[in-house]
Amino acid sequence: MDPKSQRVKLNDGHFIPVLGFGTYAPEELWCTSLRPELVQPALEKSLKNLQLDYVDLYIIHSPVSLKPGNEFVPKDESGKLIFDSVDLCHTWEALEKCKDAGLAKSIGVSNFNHKQLEKILNKPGLKYKPVCNQVECHPYLNQSKLLEFCKSHDIVLVAYAALGSQLLSEWVNSNNPVLLEDLVLSAIAKKHKQTPALVALRYQIQRGVVVLAKSFNKKRIKENMQVFDFELTPEDMKAIDGLNRNIRYYDFQQAIGHPDYPFSEEY
Repeated sequence: MDPKSQRVKLNDGHFIPVLGFGTYAPEELWCTSLRPELVQPALEKSLKNLQLDYVDLYIIHSPVSLKPGNEFVPKDESGKLIFDSVDLCHTWEALEKCKDAGLAKSIGVSNFNHKQLEKILNKPGLKYKPVCNQVECHPYLNQSKLLEFCKSHDIVLVAYAALGSQLLSEWVNSNNPVLLEDLVLSAIAKKHKQTPALVALRYQIQRGVVVLAKSFNKKRIKENMQVFDFELTPEDMKAIDGLNRNIRYYDFQQAIGHPDYPFSEEY
């Protein structure tokens, strides 16, 4: 990735914006639709709702499969998630068919660890590699080993929660420190006359990571674009690398126990 460019070439020849998605149209395959026969109908339903003929990117939201049905997050009477059992290789084959049908330009995954990626990559008869793996990634969880693995297989790492997260959600660990209040980030931001948020975003871009920085605030969107107006020094990058604590804001604790729970692996 050229950090001065504002888009990255994927392994299938298409391009993805370096920062956010803008007019780029991605879509995620939800956990209750991982059975192969549900994959294309789920995408067709989304396309109808979006009034589109195709999406730029179709990704598996998570390797953790949940019971199909009308419930978005199916739970039993005790409040525990109701899991499903699906072979992710069969799910991937269904995504490949969506690409062949012209319903998606590119296909990828999200929240996969390196072993789950290897399972797809080593699948007999693989037609298309995942173009990306979208994971939580920020200075407190820099995913350096997973990034190295993805680069070695020409898979783009896409970072969500690149600024940490303080969202009140059952999926978010609210006890974690606030990333943007970190003293090292603040000092580097002051040196460059930028905000800690821009430093955190710039850090990812210089590592070759695509950043999701979703915002509906026009001022914030304009500010985010300033990430291309400065460059961090090797010393800055090393200092930010040193912030890694393997802290997850999205720990998905409820999914522990599923055979495809991704975070039981180191990376």
